[in-house]
Amino acid sequence: MDQELLRQYLDFYRDLGITMLWGAGSQPAAGSQPASVVDQALPPPPARSAAGITPGPIPEPAKAPSPLPSLHPADDTLAKIRHDIGDCTRCRLHQGRNQLVFGSGNEKAKLVFVGEGPGADEDEQGLPFVGRAGQLLTQMIEGTARKEGLPLTRPDVYICNVVKCRPPENRTPQPDEMEICGEFLFRQLMAIRPKAICALGSTAAKALLGTKEGVMRLRGNWHKWRDIPVMVTYHPSYLLRPYNQNAKREAWEDLKKVLHYVYD
Repeated sequence: MDQELLRQYLDFYRDLGITMLWGAGSQPAAGSQPASVVDQALPPPPARSAAGITPGPIPEPAKAPSPLPSLHPADDTLAKIRHDIGDCTRCRLHQGRNQLVFGSGNEKAKLVFVGEGPGADEDEQGLPFVGRAGQLLTQMIEGTARKEGLPLTRPDVYICNVVKCRPPENRTPQPDEMEICGEFLFRQLMAIRPKAICALGSTAAKALLGTKEGVMRLRGNWHKWRDIPVMVTYHPSYLLRPYNQNAKREAWEDLKKVLHYVYD
């Protein structure tokens, strides 16, 4: 047998972990050493490439991953979204709520206000911004519109919150709670497709813009949620505090800018 071919045989079987080879028809005698013989009846080693690497089996092409379900279903509506939420128990906030607070207003509104979460009055009535902060928001919307000569009332806009259940003791929603409810906020905004969004307070700003900046740095300037302009301003509950007179004036200016952008 050709020495080079013999060497290939031996290298091949050594790679397989075989250290002893017997000739065809021979049996090892008791206590004897195996013969270093390779019979021609042995199967030939697989072909090696020029680099000396034995080609392995050709892998099957990877299957394309299944597409993920869309966060924005086709022909989505607020009614569908509310149905999909159901009697939600997806996070811990459901444990202390009386009612889920979905949102209210014009389903084809050009302007959407997004707050933080329901308070006690909202939890009782099932509607957003109906307590003291909500009454102030209504006055701000309608008072500013009237002064600017715009025929606009609260029912013309849409109002909702980042989370749909009241956090215990009105605490700030936790990140996981905001993430779970964020799916439905996303769908609400995509279903309405307003001309602009007004984020009320830092929690709403963080949910929409993914930022850690505070309201004072963000307010007064336009930002973007997807392709929709976003104006950040103070939450009405912050404006109810007697020492925030400057913030009240700034909030009115922010709102005036939003209304003129949307309705002029």
